[in-house]
Amino acid sequence: MKPIMTVSVLALLASSGHAFAQCSSAAAECAAKTAKASCEVSGQAMVVAEEAEAADKDIIDTAVAAGSFKTLAAALKAAGLVEALKGKGPFTVFAPTDEAFAKLPKGTVETLLKPENKAALTRILTYHVVAANVPSKDVKTGAAETLSGQRIDLKVQTKDGKTTVKVDNATVTAADVTASNGVIHVIDTVILPSDKTIVQTAAADSNFKTLASLITTAGLADALSGEGPFTVFAPTDAAFAKLPKETVESLLKPENKSKLQDILKFHVVPSRVFSDAALKAGKAKTLQGQEITIKIENGKPMVNGAAITATDIDASNGVIHVIDTVILPK
Repeated sequence: MKPIMTVSVLALLASSGHAFAQCSSAAAECAAKTAKASCEVSGQAMVVAEEAEAADKDIIDTAVAAGSFKTLAAALKAAGLVEALKGKGPFTVFAPTDEAFAKLPKGTVETLLKPENKAALTRILTYHVVAANVPSKDVKTGAAETLSGQRIDLKVQTKDGKTTVKVDNATVTAADVTASNGVIHVIDTVILPSDKTIVQTAAADSNFKTLASLITTAGLADALSGEGPFTVFAPTDAAFAKLPKETVESLLKPENKSKLQDILKFHVVPSRVFSDAALKAGKAKTLQGQEITIKIENGKPMVNGAAITATDIDASNGVIHVIDTVILPK
């Protein structure tokens, strides 16, 4: 589970101390003639852009001109995202190279490029895009919300004077490739968003057996597996165990289905609200209709008296925050 995050998170890549290897003089001469070229240093492709000309090319044209992003360009076209990323922006794109796509299991790219898988392909590609212009100098370890709605995790580490930037499980190999509507940072691995719904995510976690069972009993599984997005303040099995035994048994009776639905809906907000935004807002209206209050008490984040023990667990249709007590509507 992700740690509690209470700070704003659109700060991404390597700080000004982030250094990448220089291309050879021969490659630099080639770049001067072409204004943008790929050069090979220690087996890694490095993208070189001449700033004056780059300012005239959008992110799509810049990627195509680099020559190292043929698979990405084809995927963007198949997903119908070309025009969007040629728009005003600004955008920050974490761009996987052709070699990064080649790491995926055999047949994965071909499958994703099929028309019937357009939605899945779109989720993956938009997970690589942040709706802001974030150069390397603005980096901080944290998380950033992507166009997919889910967040990527960013980690900056400096050792022996060398800075390494991780984006989920990918490494940034080149930064600050400038475009007219944003910036490209090259990564060596395709990063993947969660493909499990909130219900599937809860069911796969052994801490939410009671919650998963009650969602099914209440007939809410299909609704919470829908497009959403939703934010669920999810009580653990230990949280339900705090309730009197007869309370849970009573809620499981068919005649009390409506009451059970109300309690579960009181834990759900009909939008994707990450922890920092939730704390800033201080309250949120639930599916049940009443509001919940989110605030810091004695140094701990709380929702209606329940402690929030883990936050920002991504699901394909929302986000989960874990709580230690079942909250009840009035």
